[in-house]
Amino acid sequence: MLFLHISRTEWDSPGFWFLLFSSVSLTFDRPSEMAIEVAVKAAAGAPDVLGDCPFCQRVLLTLEEKKIPYKLHLIDLSNKPEWFLGVNPEGKVPVALFDGKWVPDSDVIVGILQEKYPEISLVTPPEYATVGSKIFGSFVSFLKSKDPNDGTEQALLAELSALDEHLKAHGPYIAGEKVTAVDLSLAPKLYHLVVVLGHFKKWSVPESLSHVHIYTELLFSRESFEKTKPPKEEFVIAGWAPKVNA
Repeated sequence: MLFLHISRTEWDSPGFWFLLFSSVSLTFDRPSEMAIEVAVKAAAGAPDVLGDCPFCQRVLLTLEEKKIPYKLHLIDLSNKPEWFLGVNPEGKVPVALFDGKWVPDSDVIVGILQEKYPEISLVTPPEYATVGSKIFGSFVSFLKSKDPNDGTEQALLAELSALDEHLKAHGPYIAGEKVTAVDLSLAPKLYHLVVVLGHFKKWSVPESLSHVHIYTELLFSRESFEKTKPPKEEFVIAGWAPKVNA
């Protein structure tokens, strides 16, 4: 609250009010921002715990990095609640509520968040938007492979080597010093790669790819990542086990 001591002479002076409002700025509190509702995967076997979906984490990372308040709905994919299927018949996660409509697909959700909340920009320069885009698919192929000579490991190494070369030239993040949307997309996928390949194949990213190691350490140590990752690696492993053993 602001108190002003004004004499009668000053009160009657038109020049006084001009000077006052020319030199004093008034700030009014904005109404509290509505939280974005977002539905994400719950952990396998632990429906009250955040799960292992990398696409869900990407959305949560975006919300955290943009400092957007959100309300989390954890969805047990083995026992989806009726309300969730009522608003999202396909039953896929993540979905987020915008203007009364539940919107699926992490690409679409992240795009809407950038459009609605541009103040903290995470836009990736177009020339870097596809960097690392084939790593996740290569990781899944190698993970599921039962034949050590089918080339899937070499394909993954080639993608990781290309990322290493890019980071060497442009790092520490994909677009330089500032984290952008492409980093938030890659971070959960690289985390799954490290955890899952280490567990199921006793495989790790070669030490020679030093820039990839620096990159993952930077990503995994961000406060936003710590807050949005599955609380235990076991949940990530449990989430992938059915795919590995299929």
